[in-house]
Amino acid sequence: MFNYPLYLKQLTAGEPVNNPFLDFLQIKAEAVEKGYARFSMEIRPEFLQGAGIMQGGLGIALSSETAAHAVMSTLATGENLTTIELKNDFLSMASKGRLTAEATVFKRGRTLVFVDCIVKDDTGKDISKSSATLMVIPPKSD
Repeated sequence: MFNYPLYLKQLTAGEPVNNPFLDFLQIKAEAVEKGYARFSMEIRPEFLQGAGIMQGGLGIALSSETAAHAVMSTLATGENLTTIELKNDFLSMASKGRLTAEATVFKRGRTLVFVDCIVKDDTGKDISKSSATLMVIPPKSD
């Protein structure tokens, strides 16, 4: 059973955690509170496509991770989660600087959780907006 409270505590304290994907994209957890998460990511040169604009899937990855961590903060002991849907609207382009994503749990039901996430650049301009639905997986009974 994965210990989400310990993981989130270590992650937000800047301690090493086992999340190779966050490490790979160099996504930083800035804040995680009940039903809320704020993560950021520097746009690196290898994130740019041929026209010099960041490839959109990387912004979606930032949104997805931020939304999932907002939901993790609401889980009871033994619960797990999986994303079942994520819709993203691109609002503007980005090619340099730091992106910050803020995700808020809109509604938490027994099985489904609805989360909204906005990504902004370091000037405060909206880059994208995502809405995600995650499913809470109850603890396994042995």
